[in-house]
Amino acid sequence: MKKFGLIGYPLKHSFSKQYFNEKFEREGLKDYHYELLPLPNISDLPDLLKQQPELCGLNVTIPHKIGVMFYLDKISPEAKEIDAVNCIKIVKSNPVESFFSGEMCMKKVQLEGYNTDVYGFEESLKPLLKKQHSKALVLGNGGAARAVFYVLKKLGIDYEVVSRRANPKQFSYEQLNKEIIEGHLLIINTTPLGTFPKVDEKPEIPYEFIGERHLLYDLVYNPEETAFLMEGKKRGAIIKNGLEMLHLQAEKNWEIWNS
Repeated sequence: MKKFGLIGYPLKHSFSKQYFNEKFEREGLKDYHYELLPLPNISDLPDLLKQQPELCGLNVTIPHKIGVMFYLDKISPEAKEIDAVNCIKIVKSNPVESFFSGEMCMKKVQLEGYNTDVYGFEESLKPLLKKQHSKALVLGNGGAARAVFYVLKKLGIDYEVVSRRANPKQFSYEQLNKEIIEGHLLIINTTPLGTFPKVDEKPEIPYEFIGERHLLYDLVYNPEETAFLMEGKKRGAIIKNGLEMLHLQAEKNWEIWNS
């Protein structure tokens, strides 16, 4: 049996569990399973791996995306720069093979860390970009924003951060005005505002200055159209939620686990 799972705490619901178990059933992978593995303390990871030797790969969610890096043997370049891991490949070595290859290390398991949020966000954003989307506003500066910052830098898109408090490196929501909104035609919400069941919540930006040349991207995917996206849609903006990003990062996880 091959087992995969999600570590974090608490784990109330999981897109990944449903996605992968449906994938296994659809593709006839009968001995494959994906489980939720609540882990209050990241220091319990070594014990978890010993107790569940069938594990071949893990997803990582809050609050362990940073702390888990201490336990990894290899970290991909994008995960290093973002300082967050959401995908772990568990590589199991054969002690006999290690002996004949000259590697006398007794370690039987190697953990490799990746950040597939980068791939998911980039591949879902690129088809929507037009020439005018050369400047972005990123709403929120928490952990979810890290992959967004990385991708925008990679694509050569200048960006400004908006958060609750202003400082020399970011705007506050109160500072946003017509000039700023019209000068940043890509607006990305990385906050949880608008997530079900609090569907009426939205970032407090001056929506009256949004127009047809804007692209609004929301990392939230439930509901399909958040209040943030609805405000953009009724003003003619292109809108996109985070569901495709999740699908793409999940498939990237699968590719990594099977490479």
